[in-house]
Amino acid sequence: MSQQKPENTYQTLTVSLEEQVAHIRLSRPDSMNSMVPAFWKELPAALREIDADAEARVVVISSTGKHFSAGMDLAVFTGMAGTFEGEQARRAERFRRLVLELQDAFNAIEELRMPVIAAVQGGAIGGAVDLLCACDMRYSTEDAYFSIKETQIGMTADLGTLQRLPRLIPVGLAKELAYTGRDFSADEALRAGFVNQVYADQEALLSGVMEIATVIAQQSPMAVSGCKHMINYALDHSLADSLNHMATWQSGMFQMPDVQTALAARQTGSTPQFDNLHGGGSQLHTMSKTHKEQD
Repeated sequence: MSQQKPENTYQTLTVSLEEQVAHIRLSRPDSMNSMVPAFWKELPAALREIDADAEARVVVISSTGKHFSAGMDLAVFTGMAGTFEGEQARRAERFRRLVLELQDAFNAIEELRMPVIAAVQGGAIGGAVDLLCACDMRYSTEDAYFSIKETQIGMTADLGTLQRLPRLIPVGLAKELAYTGRDFSADEALRAGFVNQVYADQEALLSGVMEIATVIAQQSPMAVSGCKHMINYALDHSLADSLNHMATWQSGMFQMPDVQTALAARQTGSTPQFDNLHGGGSQLHTMSKTHKEQD
């Protein structure tokens, strides 16, 4: 991926790459970066493009304007009205598929081989919390706040917050936030462990997050990808299963070139130069890229 690919022009996002750090920005500040219908297709498409290209080693998700995101746009709710028409069983099956499709936009964050870091300023409301919960790490400004707003509009959050948030903060606090829909301040989020660090303003936030991302990008991408996979696996499996999976992983993935590169760099005090992960997750992706280049 080049710093800005012409074909990566989205309605709701901008995507760039610099120093092996991919930066996805929510780019509808006048609408508080609300998640319109196009967003739900563009975010997973951008993430999977980054993964398939494999030129980035870490992804930063930030936004423009005063607020990170107001969550799902009213246009999406309006579009759902049609799913409540027709015979009850078929209507329910159709709605289930819609929810799964929306969940996929944030599942793509966890499925990405590279770590994903979120940088949050202002409000992160409703669907924005779902997005943040799927990220590997979260950082915010002092004025940031988070809200599981769905409860206050008469529905149960359904895109991942209720499943992921109790793994990130104490269960009792997660339940309180879900049941009440109240705002969760940056200071409280820091104390609870939801965010790693709080910065004075958005400029300091982005500077600090990019510094962390640069350090990650300098590590072996195989090692970092392995860490992400193993930590996520351990969250869903027993200790015994996770250790067994780790041993099996190492039997194939642990090879000497990256270790030798890292040790040599330590001896010389230089920055190690590692190969990227292999891109082109499938032959179809390679064929698609070739076709675009020919066009």
